[in-house]
Amino acid sequence: MNQGERLFNSGVLPPEMYGKHEPPKDLWEKKKNGLVIVECPQRIPCNPCHTGCPTGAIREFADINDTPQIDYEKCTGCAMCVAKCPGLACFVADLTYGGDEEALLKLPYEMLPLPNEGEEVECLNREGKVVSKGKVLKIMEPWKDKTKVVHVAVPKSLVMEIRAIRVVRSR
Repeated sequence: MNQGERLFNSGVLPPEMYGKHEPPKDLWEKKKNGLVIVECPQRIPCNPCHTGCPTGAIREFADINDTPQIDYEKCTGCAMCVAKCPGLACFVADLTYGGDEEALLKLPYEMLPLPNEGEEVECLNREGKVVSKGKVLKIMEPWKDKTKVVHVAVPKSLVMEIRAIRVVRSR
């Protein structure tokens, strides 16, 4: 079993699949509030990202087992799908935030402790390894169901790597 197969079988998206989920670069670089990235590579019966999308950017599924298809022109970066996805596979990345160095990631968060706005957090890759630090700018709970969406300023160069955060506080 190669590294990609091992990761995929563990539920971690392997590197050769990263680019398949990126929004179109020309639109992504100018779209204020960001665009959704959905890293849902398996056909499973699930569609809350579609039913939770207020703009229809996540297209209706022909089959409940389909993987999401996105109309990026309709995406507003609202992050409703981020909070709705039970697999935590949706993220929003805003490349217009922070100039050349920083971007804004809107990430699902269901852990304790909850970070505070303004707090520095560790940014983790898909395997849970620390790749950077980030600053929490905002925390939302769009569906009032305990799934938070944490807005984190991160290095722009790591937008396609960072997929979670970890709160680290001294005791």
